[in-house]
Amino acid sequence: MVYNTSDIYIERYDILSTGKAPGKLYLAGEYAVVETGFPAIIASVNQYVTAHITKSLNGGTIQSKNLNKELIHWDRQGTELVFDDTESQLQYILAAINFVEKYALEKNVKLAYYDLLVTSELDSKDGKKYGLGSSAAVTVAVVKTLGDFYHLDLSAMDVYKLSAIAHLSVQGNGSLGDIAASAFGGIVAYKSPDRNWVFNMIKNHSLTKLLELNWPELKIETLTLPSDLELTVGWTGSPASTSILVDRIALTKAQKVDKYQNFLKSSRQNVENLIEGFRNSNSEMIKEMISKYRTLLADLAEFSDVHIETEMLTQLCDIAEKLGGAAKTSGAGGGDCGIVISDHNLKLEKLKQEWEKVGITPLSLKIGEIIANA
Repeated sequence: MVYNTSDIYIERYDILSTGKAPGKLYLAGEYAVVETGFPAIIASVNQYVTAHITKSLNGGTIQSKNLNKELIHWDRQGTELVFDDTESQLQYILAAINFVEKYALEKNVKLAYYDLLVTSELDSKDGKKYGLGSSAAVTVAVVKTLGDFYHLDLSAMDVYKLSAIAHLSVQGNGSLGDIAASAFGGIVAYKSPDRNWVFNMIKNHSLTKLLELNWPELKIETLTLPSDLELTVGWTGSPASTSILVDRIALTKAQKVDKYQNFLKSSRQNVENLIEGFRNSNSEMIKEMISKYRTLLADLAEFSDVHIETEMLTQLCDIAEKLGGAAKTSGAGGGDCGIVISDHNLKLEKLKQEWEKVGITPLSLKIGEIIANA
């Protein structure tokens, strides 16, 4: 059945599509990566947000366990979705829908009604966030499933760009590194694009053109962890507010220019060395650079008076280092997760036991699979 609404044809498709997007953990480059062109290394993890689309008979629905309401009904006015709910998590879903459907219209694809279900493995059983980048993964998962639903044949870079545009439309800032990890999977070396350029291009050009162009400063390279190393993750049980911590650092960079510039310079050198370590499968270099980045973050915390490494995160890292691992906070700090990179000589059971004694929860996370169409 086909409906004509304001001269836009809306067709009901009898198909099902699914899009999965992994969560992420920063290995190095936190804080510096928000500056255009500064590198970071981010690992996807084997816990996912999944978006399912099924055919709809009466308008459409959106359902997500991350939302307070169980089921949200939507309809269309012309090409726009309309509904009454304004939950924050829903804004990322709606932005993803908005930009994918705008791109679909540019490709002369007829829009459809559908039911969208979003499920997540990125939170604890009692709903606490692990700090794995859920809003980014939600955005990417919805972009993927809609891209499949409308047969848009999106590459991993297309998924990244559409998701980045959607995310920026909601959040207005951020490095978009978690978007890259969710879109490409595996481990990525990442440099943030010139976000001002992206904003200006959105205003003046089609999405089709924006996906075709090379974005200034953007770089995404897939890396592989050497086979003799493994990643272990611990969770402090205390969620962190990335936006608040990043905003506090932003104040520091204006007030303590020289110290902040020295941090950026040191961060760039450290992460570039770390990238070379990955490229050359140099395990010792990788462990050394991970440990050094912990020191860089400690220096940043001291001169900015921002509490990055909490007491629990310090215990997490110190325990791992005593057992021979290279450890640091992951992401903005202030809570959430810490990571350990170690060779197979590290006694993981001993590490986990010591963590549990001080209230740290070992997470059964592994590095996520590389996305096939990257």
